Amino acid sequence: MPSASFHFPKGFLWGTATAAHQVEGSNTNNNWHRWEQEGHTNGKSGLACDWWGGRWKEDFDRAAETGQNAHRLSVEWSRIQPAPDRWDEDALERYRSMLRGLRERGITPMVTLHHFTDPLWLAEMGAWETEAVVPLFEKFVRKVVEALKEYCSLWCTVNEPNVYAAGGYLSDTFPPGKKNVRLAMSVLANLARGHAAAYRAIHALQPEARAGYAWHYRPMVPARPWSPLDRLVRNIQYNGLNITFPSAVSTGVMRTPFGRVRIPEAKGTQDFLGINYYSVDTVAFDLRVPGELFGRRFYPKDADLSDSGFNVNTPEGLFDSLRWATRLYPDLPLIVTENGIECADDHIRPRYLAQHIHQMWRGVNFNWPVKGYFHWSLVDNFEWERGWTQRFGLWGLDVETQARLRRPSVDLYAAICKENGLTSGMVEKYCPEVYEKLFPE
Repeated sequence: MPSASFHFPKGFLWGTATAAHQVEGSNTNNNWHRWEQEGHTNGKSGLACDWWGGRWKEDFDRAAETGQNAHRLSVEWSRIQPAPDRWDEDALERYRSMLRGLRERGITPMVTLHHFTDPLWLAEMGAWETEAVVPLFEKFVRKVVEALKEYCSLWCTVNEPNVYAAGGYLSDTFPPGKKNVRLAMSVLANLARGHAAAYRAIHALQPEARAGYAWHYRPMVPARPWSPLDRLVRNIQYNGLNITFPSAVSTGVMRTPFGRVRIPEAKGTQDFLGINYYSVDTVAFDLRVPGELFGRRFYPKDADLSDSGFNVNTPEGLFDSLRWATRLYPDLPLIVTENGIECADDHIRPRYLAQHIHQMWRGVNFNWPVKGYFHWSLVDNFEWERGWTQRFGLWGLDVETQARLRRPSVDLYAAICKENGLTSGMVEKYCPEVYEKLFPE
């Protein structure tokens, strides 16, 4: 067997990603808690991973002990500003404790300022449906950055604005479930305005900060490349999901299926781009799905599927995602802010992890400025409308007892973090089934 290794640049960030509502628990003052109570989710978040109760300490210990040098987490707006005229200083102090805990463990924090959830008072105002949200978000950002800047200089303004808009306004999986495509485009535009306002607020308070956003990039291929209809619906769906928000930040003009929206204040407002990549979709023209613009998205029959078929192991898609990013934003630093697969028994995660990190290494060797990788996730958490039915954690979670369960991927990722790279020995030990793909003779 050939012996080799794929090493990464010095100072590369190796971490995991989490989000407040998914791990904190007892989070009752936002739109997602209400969505759960109304029966729209597969179970309820409840205690989640009990981070608000203090169990972040042991999970941060696990991250540090297994070689991680970075962690991406979010702050919960509804805890910090429970009412329009009230700030909760105790909540801010608790977040300060978390970030201080990361720093004490030698872990660099990345803080996400908006990760899907909105305070109830904001949701009742229409949240991101109107431009009135922008100064409110900026005020919140200023409060948070002022409180946390002692421990954090790496900020993610908004997470996956395309998923927020699509889930809440093209489908009914996210609140408010309105299914209004034009409203979805307005929401995206306001998120771009909010991002721009947040970016400027961050730099006004912390000039040395690095700020960007995390984008869910979804590569798509036509089911039959020779079919004009498959290519057409692929292009419509691809552009609608992938191009809108990034075009606003790169050019100041947001390109939508209904025309262009000028957002000049958004142009150039990023110091890095976060890429959230999971899978590649195959798209076919299908008259039976008018709500999806006659484009049916699916995975091939022979795909390497996750437990529920929610995502699939297509590592080349991460390389394609990074290539897309370098073309859109030449020379802009890139960070893989999420990447992972649901798998309760860990049978697929080791090869998913190894193959995707290999594809990221390929990008680094094209001299693409990839600076870090955050695996989703550190521990099983509440996966939005899918609840507890999906297990994305390196560590498993027993929801009833709060016990953490060590999966083999913990040790594979620990070896990668400590080596600052992937070796043939790791692949041989943890996922020998893909050895020849990664280290061909």
